[in-house]
Amino acid sequence: MNPLTHCKNIYFIGIGGIGMSALARYFNTQGVVVSGYDKTPTDLTKALEQEGIAIHFEDDLNKIDKAASVIVYTPAIPANHNELNYYRDNGYLVVKRSDVLQWITENAFTIAIAGTHGKTTTTSMSAHILRHTGYGCNAFLGGIASNYGTNFWSHEKNVVVVEADEYDRSFLKLSPNIAVITAVDPDHLDIYGTAEEVLKAFGEFSDKIKTGGTLIQKKGTHFVTNAATKYILSYAYNQEDASFHTINLKVVDGSYHFDIAHPKGILKNIILNMGGLHNVENATAAIAIAISLGIEEDKIVKAVAAFAGVKRRFEYKVKTPNKVLIDDYAHHPEELNALITGIRSIFPGEKMVLVFQPHLYSRTKDQCEGFVETLDKADEVILLPIYPARELPMEGVTSEMLLNKMSLSNKKIMSKEQLFEWAEKTTDKLIVMAGAGDIDVCITKVQEIFTNKA
Repeated sequence: MNPLTHCKNIYFIGIGGIGMSALARYFNTQGVVVSGYDKTPTDLTKALEQEGIAIHFEDDLNKIDKAASVIVYTPAIPANHNELNYYRDNGYLVVKRSDVLQWITENAFTIAIAGTHGKTTTTSMSAHILRHTGYGCNAFLGGIASNYGTNFWSHEKNVVVVEADEYDRSFLKLSPNIAVITAVDPDHLDIYGTAEEVLKAFGEFSDKIKTGGTLIQKKGTHFVTNAATKYILSYAYNQEDASFHTINLKVVDGSYHFDIAHPKGILKNIILNMGGLHNVENATAAIAIAISLGIEEDKIVKAVAAFAGVKRRFEYKVKTPNKVLIDDYAHHPEELNALITGIRSIFPGEKMVLVFQPHLYSRTKDQCEGFVETLDKADEVILLPIYPARELPMEGVTSEMLLNKMSLSNKKIMSKEQLFEWAEKTTDKLIVMAGAGDIDVCITKVQEIFTNKA
């Protein structure tokens, strides 16, 4: 029996997370009493409160909802958390976000987008296309879609578009009708241990596709699958042997214009108003979904042109003739490489200053050589201290470790305060800030500095 069938009260521990907040919004639209805890207030928690969801920011048993029938928590919550342990010790149903997504999607036509990077943008593009064309879907996104200012929306149609997160093997709870795999590069090795285990998990995810379903994978992603799928399709930015691939690409006034060749013909005159060649590839995957669903091609073209992007995914924070500030969530070497390549395609010959905040000690250690190789592709690099998130420090693993291995001469480490002082003085035009930690707070301040000087 689905535990959500008679759920009247639900409580979230870590409600401010991007995935958790989407679920909170879902239940709020269903008339369920939603409340929760998070460590600190953010713009997202403020938005949830404005939508009528009660949130507190102290680990306080006096503020919890004891009438809740389902307790949802994020793995980032420490094991000694009082609220979490109270619910566990008193017989409540305590589950992870992935369990709830499983319950929501098991009886829906589910489109799940997975991958070690690219999944948030691809999920947001896919859901946007379905919404804009009138096909309709319920969307659970891992970022804030700029068109709608939210990471969730509902629809009466029993179709769900969901970001399938590989962290903690969460995506193995889903059984999609259509699955997309954007990348299988080694990541979250603190969970998986080896690159081979990462590939094995993606194979297991593809095996979860319902019989008669469709797997759409990026060309070149290799994993073993026994999926009983009716269709296995591939996509790529510019590989002609992929089922869906881009042709006739050009840059016009900072936007990408291109066509897509696909098994039934050519989709022409696509315009993507979002930077980054990797986002052209993400758009190709989203278009592959739409074509597979039989959506009219002229509606798909109009929807892509109307897509305004995702917060913190190649997002322009300042764009004037004298100053460009780009914000991106990139926190893996492959993501950084894609970001730099995309920027070079739009701003050829322009000096690029990259401000990067490494995310997690384990990722910095495991991907050290990849980070060094990629960071060296910028013209100047400013490193912030590592953002630890859920981790304790590791001996010898610091931003200085990356700096010392880089061959680039124009490199330095700064505190946040030093970064703001630098922003006041710099005359460089093109500044890129990247990372998955709390660098977004820095970006807001730097944006303010640049805007005031404009």
